[in-house]
Formats: sequence, structure tokens, C-alpha cells
Amino acid sequence: MQFDPPLSSGTLIQRYKRFLADIRLDSGETITAHCANPGAMLGLASPGGRVLLSRSTNPARKLAYSWELVEVDFGNGKEWVGINTSHPNALAEQAIRSNLIPELAGYSTLRREVKYGANSRIDILLEHTGRPPCYVEIKNVHFSRKAGHAEFPDCVTARGAKHLGELGAMVAGGARAVMLYVLQMQAETFGFAGDIDPGYVSAFKKAQMAGVEAYAWSCTITPDGIALSRQITLNPP
Repeated sequence: MQFDPPLSSGTLIQRYKRFLADIRLDSGETITAHCANPGAMLGLASPGGRVLLSRSTNPARKLAYSWELVEVDFGNGKEWVGINTSHPNALAEQAIRSNLIPELAGYSTLRREVKYGANSRIDILLEHTGRPPCYVEIKNVHFSRKAGHAEFPDCVTARGAKHLGELGAMVAGGARAVMLYVLQMQAETFGFAGDIDPGYVSAFKKAQMAGVEAYAWSCTITPDGIALSRQITLNPP
């Protein structure tokens, strides 16, 4: 996924009301940008941080700018981290269509946002004649408390636990189900923040016992674009 037109740079003044961020552009202008991230963003929203923004050409948009990347140091030096939670689904689709993820290769049909379970929508549904359908739930990851190690979640997510239960039900019905954790950051390992949300960890364990598969992939991120780059070690809870 390439950023076109190129991103604008600035300094974070504050993030507030979850979806808003005041930013001082390098030009000196202060703007309010859309923050497409409902999570806690622990360690990512400190005032004074360097940020990169995309700008929409749609004149109907109330906020022209969207916050895309923030520069942070998780212990291995400064790096760009993606905070826009609307990107992982598109990144995963691009990787699957390119046969980058071996475990999700060989399906002839890919559909997004398909209804399933109890009033839910699966992020990606893979289908192929003669194979069970594969339900793929995608989670964005950008939380780290130790150099080289990413964690999920960074806040309590009852919705995430619900999805794990629904994936388990799909396996019980004869389908495949996969949790795909997309790290908009660099890391060597991935694990679960049980101290932040023990309910999610409990739901994950039950889902694994039910046959739900789980994989973690790290992204390469530059001011020019984001792409899934490699599978990393997933440490079970």
C-alpha cells in the first residue's frame, strides 16, 4: 500500500475524543486531523511526537487530514509505526492475493465483510471448490513494552473476545478459522497482554482449543508506504 500523494509531516499537540488529533505541521500551521483508531494507543500519542499525515482531496470531508504514522522508540531505535486501523484488512487482502501467506494460499475467491455468527462480519472469507471455507479475522497491533516484542490488546476488547468465540463456532461447523494479527511495526515476537485484558486471553485459549489457527505478521513501514513483510513468532498465552 503506497501513500499517494506523499504524506505531510508535523508534531502531535494532543489526541482527544479518541478520533481527533491536533497537529502542528512543519509549515507552522496547526490543524485537526482524523485519528482512525478507537484503541488506547499506549505509547503512541505522547505530545511532541513526530507524525505523518495523509490529505484527502474530497472537498466534502470535514477533516482533510488523517493521521497515518508516528515515530516512536520501542527500545531498538526510532521507527515509524502505523496507527490507522483501517489499513490492516487491505494489507492482508493484498498479501493473500499475492500468495505471500502460505497458510492462506490456494483459495479462488476472497470476499470482505461477509455476515456470519451473531450479527458480526468476518474481515475476509476465503472459498474454493472442494475445500472448507476459511474465516479470517484481522487485528491491528501497534503496542510494545519490550524491545522486539509486540502485544495485543492495548485495552479491553469485549468485541475481540466475541469474535474469537464466533470463530470457534465456525470450526465446530466444519470450516477453517484464522486469527491474523497484523503488526504495523517491526517486532521479532508477538504475545498477549493478559494483564490488560485477561478476558481476551481466556477467549483466545478457548478458541485455540476449538481449532482456531493464529498467525502474526510484521509490516515494513516507510513514509512511502506499508506492506506485510514476514511472519513472526507467536507466543501462546
